Amino acid sequence: MNATQKTTFIIIIIYMVATVAIGLFASARQKKKSKSDNANEDFLMAGKSLGPLVLAGTLFAANTGGASTTGIAANVYSYGISAAWYVIAAGIGFVLVSLVASYFRRSSANTVPQIIGMRYGKPSHIITAITSILALFMATGAQIIATASIINVLTGVNFKIVAIITTIVVIAYTMIGGFASVASANMMHVFFITVGMTIALFIMVKSETIGGFTSLFDKAREVSLGSNGQVDLISMTKIGFPTVLGYVAMYCMTFPTGQEIVQTFSSAKNGAAAKTGSIIAGILSAVYAIVPALIGLIAYSYIDGYLENGVSKSALADATIRFAPPVVAGIVLAAVVAATISSASGNMIGTATMFSNDIYKPYIAKNGTDPEEEVLVSKIVMILAGLFGLGVALLNSNIISVMMSAFALRSAGPFAAFVCGLFWKDVTQKAGFIAILSGTIVSALWIFILNNPWGLSAIVPGAIVAFIVIFIVTKIDLASGGKPAPLIEFNED
Repeated sequence: MNATQKTTFIIIIIYMVATVAIGLFASARQKKKSKSDNANEDFLMAGKSLGPLVLAGTLFAANTGGASTTGIAANVYSYGISAAWYVIAAGIGFVLVSLVASYFRRSSANTVPQIIGMRYGKPSHIITAITSILALFMATGAQIIATASIINVLTGVNFKIVAIITTIVVIAYTMIGGFASVASANMMHVFFITVGMTIALFIMVKSETIGGFTSLFDKAREVSLGSNGQVDLISMTKIGFPTVLGYVAMYCMTFPTGQEIVQTFSSAKNGAAAKTGSIIAGILSAVYAIVPALIGLIAYSYIDGYLENGVSKSALADATIRFAPPVVAGIVLAAVVAATISSASGNMIGTATMFSNDIYKPYIAKNGTDPEEEVLVSKIVMILAGLFGLGVALLNSNIISVMMSAFALRSAGPFAAFVCGLFWKDVTQKAGFIAILSGTIVSALWIFILNNPWGLSAIVPGAIVAFIVIFIVTKIDLASGGKPAPLIEFNED
């Protein structure tokens, strides 16, 4: 490692130690002030005590992991700065989902499958739990890819070795403090990612090598013209309207059906905090989106020979190390590494929560369990989630592709059932189950057989089919004497 790499790496180590320390402090503090007699709820749900700002930070950090930082920077090669639409769409999604955020806190459920099961019964509950758990396994893998990519650039250590070490660290960090630990540390990550990365971007652009934003765009235009149509780095539309539409639809569907998001809403101190936190997270995401895209633009425009190598998952790290002062680069990359670890931790906690609430307690430990036993089971599941995520990381390299597939498979079917379950009193249990199953199957075929034609996310055709199915089957079911599914009961805010 050169001097810059060493400085950056040392700062990352210090930052990670601070992250763990904050996590331990938050976990201990939560245990002292908790009014709950459920140890597993404290561990997985932070005692349902999050205010709007902490909740917003947790939501932002949960979504601003590998795909939203290193993934965007890498995809500038393929889509130009229009790669930023991936996170702009997330911001739009958070604002729209704020309309239903309070429902999660006001329900007695802690997981997406529980909410589905309340309305549609056991079969729908089981299939939603299985698809949601598998999706979070894949999402954990995407964050491991991002973290390992940065550390690989800094140290030169083989990617696979770094991925293994990263997995061990994530598992340990998550098991130490649970959700309270992750939520508290996320506030620090959000500050350094948004403010730190923005400051780093301006410092990089104003450097002697680049010479300002005008020079950056002129250079990017020059590189694009000289690539013989290979790239269009400054395009804001190359990603295409169908893909943008797919992103927005994906987030609108996957946030209300994604355990890492729903768990955060359910951990709010009340419904109003959940709604406000979601809006703040949305605005923050949309504003932040262009920053990693511009850093990717710097990498592909100014690093000699970089463009010829195609998409690089280390574009953000390479540009930051090369054009930012060592201390600034260290702080920014430390925050990115920490955020991806937090995202992975959130995914693992979500997996453990679903397994505990939706599989272990209702179907395995039918005679009841004590809270400490539930905590132990949750930690074992976290280990398994981390190992599965490691397998995904070792077999795949495109972060956003992995995330998109995970989102589609878990959300296409359940979203239709979720929306109809909230707002359509006549929907039937049979219709809900068939819709969930058909939407999931269509999404899988769209991804693995058709290979995402037109760049459209599989979640769109999957959800369309699910909505059509739930409407038709409900009408047929009611006409033949079927009864509407029981309504979900909500607490007063």
